[in-house]
Amino acid sequence: MTAVPRELDIVVYGATGFVGRLTAAYLAEHLPSGLKVALAGRSRSRLEKVRAELGGTAADWPLIEADAGNPESLATLAATTRVVLTTVGPYAKFGLPLVQACAEAGTDYVDLTGEVLFHRESIDRFDELAHRTGARIVHSCGFDSIPSDLGVHALYRAAQADDAGELTDTTLVVTAFRGGISGGTIDSLRTQLDVVRKDPALRKVAAQPYSLSPDRGREPQLGRQNDLALVDGKTIAPELSGWKAPFVMASYNTRIVRRSNALTGWDYGKSFRYREVMDVGTSPVSPVLAGGVAAGLGALVLGLSFPPTRFLLDKVLPAPGEGPSEATRDRGFFTIDLYTTTTSGARYTTRFAAQGDPGYKATAVMLGESALSLAVGGSALHAGGGVLTPAVAFGDVLTERLRAAGFEITTRRLP
Repeated sequence: MTAVPRELDIVVYGATGFVGRLTAAYLAEHLPSGLKVALAGRSRSRLEKVRAELGGTAADWPLIEADAGNPESLATLAATTRVVLTTVGPYAKFGLPLVQACAEAGTDYVDLTGEVLFHRESIDRFDELAHRTGARIVHSCGFDSIPSDLGVHALYRAAQADDAGELTDTTLVVTAFRGGISGGTIDSLRTQLDVVRKDPALRKVAAQPYSLSPDRGREPQLGRQNDLALVDGKTIAPELSGWKAPFVMASYNTRIVRRSNALTGWDYGKSFRYREVMDVGTSPVSPVLAGGVAAGLGALVLGLSFPPTRFLLDKVLPAPGEGPSEATRDRGFFTIDLYTTTTSGARYTTRFAAQGDPGYKATAVMLGESALSLAVGGSALHAGGGVLTPAVAFGDVLTERLRAAGFEITTRRLP
């Protein structure tokens, strides 16, 4: 945390967007006494409207006009606050100038990115600078990739407490899920597909399991780690049955978790292997259902890769800034179970679950609590700057805050 006094504690940049408004509303309801928050975006009139809708204590929040196309405005924004929370994506298009401004100013930063190439470029360009200034740049603080990263961190903590050895084969299973995919997520996918189609070298980077590693040459050689494979539940844990389908965000979340392992000096273990899958039931047709999910994911990527089919998909997929109704957001939920086996043979499982649409309501809580962790976490947080992951930056601090916010995060040893 910067030692220079700042006028504000948190600035919500992108407060007029769908998730930005939800996050601002969450902060307005849960802001600890004494913290100062401002709303930022391109249009003052739209910011005034959002502030009026929030009401209550937010009625006095300052407004800041800032634009990704105006680096000076971003530098001013970063210099006025201790923490910047941004929902402005696709981050590959709009995110790097703000990361730079925060890294230069020594200002902590959280976002919602699920874009491998943006994250990689952020590391390459600003990690060293953020180390020097003390800025903690923490990407992926929503449904991508808080449950994955903190879930594995919880497994590690349990094994560490029991002196049970290092983690080895570890799998996240999306056990239950109700919610929609956001327009921002779709737009980010479009952007990355456009980039990798034009540049084969970047396509190779995006496909590498250790694409976010701080030092790829030091990573263990564990063979192929396929994010699109179908998995027999019995190979995850004897208690599971049925085949599991690929999880749509596995190709991003797995890289976050592997970066966490590397940033901690491979605390999870040098033989740590990680994958993410989705439950499709335990009936005899589960292999067919799992294969159908895998085929559907492939079809979506192919469809968005070519202009004629993209045009048709854009007619039915949510657009940036769009989202479900409040009732639909309230009906959403997710349950994620993670399983690991340690080098001593001990087995553990962590459940990470919450009410609320994962990509909207639950994400607003996770992002808001990430910013609050930086604002009030003090010495319990990661002390140094750099481009960090949620598990490294927040660790147990965010886990406890999310529990207090109603999330279930429980770990137990299996027989």
